[in-house]
Amino acid sequence: MLETLRHVVQEVNAAPNLAAALEIIVSRVRDAMDTEVCSVYLRDPAEERFVFRATEGLNKDQIGVASLAPGEGLVGTVAQREEPLNLENAENHPAFRFFPDLGEEAYHSFLGVPIIHQRQVLGVLVVQQAERRRFDESDEAFLVTMSAQLAAIIAHARVTGAVDADAAAGSGAPAKITGVPGAPGIAIGTVCVVSPVADLYAVPQKTVTNRRGEVQAFREALAKVRDDIEEVADNLGGELSPEDHALFDVYLGILDDSAIGLEVVALIKGGEWAQGALSQVMIEHIRHFERMEHSYLKERAVDIKDLGTRVLAYLQAEDREVRVYPDNAILVGEELTASSLGEIPRDKLAGLISVRGSGNSHVAILARAMGIPTVMGALDLPYRRLQGRELVIDGYNGTVHLNPRPEVRARFQEILDSDLALSKDLESLRELPCETLDGHRMPLWVNTGLQADVTRSLEQGAEGVGLYRTEVPFLLRERFPSEEEQRQIYRNQLEAFAPRPVTMRTLDIGGDKALPYFPIEEDNPFLGWRGIRVTLDHPEIFLAQVRAMLKANAGLGNLRIMLPMISSISELDEALALIHRSHREILQEGVDAELPRIGVMVEVPSAVYQARALARRVDFLSVGSNDLTQYLLAVDRNNARVAELYHSMHPAVLSALDLVARAARAEGKKVGICGELAGDPEGAVLLTAMGYDILSMNATSLPKVKQALRNINLTEARELLDEVLGMDDASAIHRRLEGFLADHGMAKFIHSPVA
Repeated sequence: MLETLRHVVQEVNAAPNLAAALEIIVSRVRDAMDTEVCSVYLRDPAEERFVFRATEGLNKDQIGVASLAPGEGLVGTVAQREEPLNLENAENHPAFRFFPDLGEEAYHSFLGVPIIHQRQVLGVLVVQQAERRRFDESDEAFLVTMSAQLAAIIAHARVTGAVDADAAAGSGAPAKITGVPGAPGIAIGTVCVVSPVADLYAVPQKTVTNRRGEVQAFREALAKVRDDIEEVADNLGGELSPEDHALFDVYLGILDDSAIGLEVVALIKGGEWAQGALSQVMIEHIRHFERMEHSYLKERAVDIKDLGTRVLAYLQAEDREVRVYPDNAILVGEELTASSLGEIPRDKLAGLISVRGSGNSHVAILARAMGIPTVMGALDLPYRRLQGRELVIDGYNGTVHLNPRPEVRARFQEILDSDLALSKDLESLRELPCETLDGHRMPLWVNTGLQADVTRSLEQGAEGVGLYRTEVPFLLRERFPSEEEQRQIYRNQLEAFAPRPVTMRTLDIGGDKALPYFPIEEDNPFLGWRGIRVTLDHPEIFLAQVRAMLKANAGLGNLRIMLPMISSISELDEALALIHRSHREILQEGVDAELPRIGVMVEVPSAVYQARALARRVDFLSVGSNDLTQYLLAVDRNNARVAELYHSMHPAVLSALDLVARAARAEGKKVGICGELAGDPEGAVLLTAMGYDILSMNATSLPKVKQALRNINLTEARELLDEVLGMDDASAIHRRLEGFLADHGMAKFIHSPVA
């Protein structure tokens, strides 16, 4: 049965359109299950009926004619219940409805399964037989599996309007595709599909005698690609800092003679032609990275594939056309890369959509730095059929809207116009304090990692750094940075913000962040070797980093050290002992550096419940709300399939945040938060009411949060908090907070998903 299923899926995937795919389904399923009838009913969202769309065994003249409402007949019952229905005598079921024109009166056995995609019933798949019998478990399992395969195909067809047989070519019904947020913002523009310039998987093996000539051809192609990438980096020169440009250095380093390039040359010298050698080496490395659990390293497979295809294109001597881009272009591709971002003039680029990838990809990192609305992981977007079509990107909620209804498009245009106007209005707030109407002062700090964040943060009026991600310089290198290299990096950050405090998180790798030169392969990396666990097991890494921080702080005194992923008191005690040891060592070396304030990052549930005990041992607590929310809800927000379940306003999350604030206050310690919730005006109001002392966020969120808090008073916020903590539904909480903002003249800050 598995082999049959595989063949059917292959045929269906190769079908030119939905109608052909449905014909294949009903024909092959009928044969595979040895039944007399197989039919498909698809939901018509406009009429809210399930329409007879394909059959083998019933009257084909009724295709597109016969239909049932949800709950009507056996098909409607399957759709309404969202579960299979297996009947020996279908006509005896109370929901049975006879359609004389279908020609099904001779068939007594009935098995129907719903076709469901992302919790939406798209249709029903049915088999029928004259013999009175219940279909067995294997039959039911096969049909359920077949319906799951069919669901994705129907979802794609619905996006392009292919479900409606009468839809004109190129037109389509309104559709919303869910991905994950890559960079915030709204974009409305014209699709420009980006395709690979060559196919690494279509290169044959071939032996050559002129090995020197092949090596030379490879190196020339490599040089041309390097020139292309450097030109791309130069095109982005006005948008990115030198440290952001380091992403392109990493990109080019992949093909250095000391890296993959060396392997290609070795194969050529062994007799393989340049194209074949390149293909073999690149595919091997692509597969190696794709097998890794860590999302950051998986993303490197995309970079390798992109560079390999570019080199191959030059080896194949393909002329590369100069592409003309329309205004408000939205780049769409299977796997967008950092290099594709720089090939389009910045004034033409409105947004980005990558069918695959996550917020950890280089293109998403650069998009956030450049302020380009981006959606990643839009798996259900049939991008190859969208060239020249208009669509809308909602980077706030990670959705793509194709063929939006006029009122939906108008709503997005309002949000876009409001965002632009808001950016201008908020510029006047930069020098004003973040203070509520009744005089409560709230320090607003920033989260940083790239050097470009410094200028942007100071321009937005940041009062300190609540999270400096020290792993970023590690990720941008091919080896561990030395203690002196780290000292210089940290010194630059501390000097740039002095005398404002800078909170440096010790190396936080593992989970979704792994170093290319220090891979960590585990079955469940988010629950494995990550954060403080790694550096405590490698004290040489931890000690060198802390020494570099302490030395960088000499004469400045604005350093704060924060420990990530602490889950027990013993981990904290061990880390504190190493910090004190590092301090003693540098004092003995004659460096006059004071011991900075030390804090713990609360981002796992165990730390929430031990918050008081942790607070007694350190100077401050800081909640990492992004990871804490993921762990509390068991949801990976970078997984497009479950991203909608990630909700920072979940009652359990809010209760945990309130518990941490109370614990810190009970021990007389400061507590901050560095996560997306702090940069959300709704979240900022609640966190202020809870008693958080510092809100740390991305620089672009600072003005919005400042204006939101300047329009409320603390007494009202506390009353709102009491009300919200008594609620038990995240959506209801969100609606209540939206209403609160609207009542205080801040409706412009609401970015609810548009239907």
